[in-house]
Amino acid sequence: MQTPQNPLFGWTVGQWLTAYQNGELALNALRDLRQAYPAQDNAWISLVSLTQLDVQLAELSQRLDAAKGDLSQFPLYGVPFAIKDNIDAADWLTTAACPEFGYTASADATVVARLRAAGAILMGKTNLDQFATGLVGTRSPFGAVSNSFDPDYVSGGSSSGSASVVARGLVAFSLGTDTAGSGRVPAGFNNIVGLKPTKGRLSNTGLVPACRTVDCISIFALTVEDAEQVASIAEGYDASDAYSRRNPNTAPVGFGQSLKLAVPDTLEFFGDAQNQAVYERALLTLSKMGAELTRIDFAPFKALAEQLYYGSWVAERTVALESMLEANPDAINPVVRGIVENGLGYSACDAYKAEYLRATLSRQINDALAGFDALVVPTSATLRTLAEMAEEPVMYNSQFGFYTNFTNLADLSALALPAGLRACGRTAYQRASP
Repeated sequence: MQTPQNPLFGWTVGQWLTAYQNGELALNALRDLRQAYPAQDNAWISLVSLTQLDVQLAELSQRLDAAKGDLSQFPLYGVPFAIKDNIDAADWLTTAACPEFGYTASADATVVARLRAAGAILMGKTNLDQFATGLVGTRSPFGAVSNSFDPDYVSGGSSSGSASVVARGLVAFSLGTDTAGSGRVPAGFNNIVGLKPTKGRLSNTGLVPACRTVDCISIFALTVEDAEQVASIAEGYDASDAYSRRNPNTAPVGFGQSLKLAVPDTLEFFGDAQNQAVYERALLTLSKMGAELTRIDFAPFKALAEQLYYGSWVAERTVALESMLEANPDAINPVVRGIVENGLGYSACDAYKAEYLRATLSRQINDALAGFDALVVPTSATLRTLAEMAEEPVMYNSQFGFYTNFTNLADLSALALPAGLRACGRTAYQRASP
C-alpha cells in the first residue's frame, strides 16, 4: 500500500519523546498526524476521530499540569499507538473483524489502560484475520491488508493491520496478539520487530480469546528498544486475568561473553529458496559477530508445532466461538468457520492426551535449549502471494506457522527481527526464541 509521506511518519518512540522534551513538538502535532493518514486504508477498522483525539490530548495535558510539567512521569507522553481490534478500548467498538460480533467496550483492556496512563495516545484499532484465526491477513470482511512492500503478497496475520501501520510509520508502536505466530509472522513480512512475551507477562483482560491457554498480547515496533520499553510499561500482574503471573525476577538476563545460539539440525522452506538464502546469510552474520552456533534436534519442536493446528487444541477456538457458531454461523468467515468447526470432532479424552503430549514435548524443548542464549529460526519458512493463498488457504497458512507454533505451546518468549531482504526485494526474517 502506498502511503503519502509526512514528516511525522516513521518516528520511533524515542524520537517522539525527544521532540516533546526538547520543545520541538506540541501535543497538537498529533492532530496533523491524524489528518495525514490515508483516506482509504483497510489496515484500520476504527480510526480516532478528531473529537476523540482532542479529548485524549486535553486529558493528558491536564495530567501533565497536575504533575507540574514533569514529563518523566509519563514515559510514553504523546506517543501515538494502535491496537488490534480484538483488544478493548473504552467506548470503542471491538469487532474481532466480525461486525455481527461487535460490542462497545466499557473499559480499556489492562494493557491499554497502562499504556494510556503512561501518556500514549490511541490512534485507532486495526484489521485482523477474523477472530485472530490465521497467519495470512486475508480472512477479514474489511479486506486483505496489503503487504507493505508489494500488494501482490500477503501481509501476514492475524495481526495484519497492527504490523502494517507500524511498518508504514503511521504510529510508533502497536499491540497485536500471538496464539500461533500472529505477533511475529506479520512483523517478518513487513520488516519490523515483533515481540511475543512469555504468557502472563502482559495481562489478557480485555482480549477476545482465540485459544485462551496460549493467547498472548504482543508488541510491534520499529526497534527492539521500543518493543521492550513498551512491554516494560504494559506488563504486570493482573488479578482479573486467570493466566497472569507475577515476575519472580529469577530468569537470567543478558548474554555471556560468548553468545551461544541453537539452530535446527534440519530446515524446511517448502521450496522457497529466497527465504532460505536470507536465513543462511543471517546465520553467517551471527557467526562473524562471534556467536557460537550449534545444531540441535528439531524433531520435538516440529512435533509440538503440529499440535496447535492438527490436534485437539483447535477445540479451544471452538469454545471461544461457541455462541457465534450457535447463533450466527454465517457471519463467520468460511475458512475460519471450517477451522473452528473441526474442534467439534475432538473428545475430552483427546484433549487430555494432547495436554500430556504438549507437556512431554515442552520438557524436551526446554531441556534442549538449556545452556543456549537463544534458538534462531526463520520467522516464516516461506512467503506467498494473494493468488497462491486463495488456492491453498489452509496449507500455506500452516507453512507460515512452521517455526512459530511451538513457541506458544512450550511457553517461550520470542522476537521477530529483520535479517535482510529477499533477492526480489521483499522480506524474510530470522526469529530468536530465548
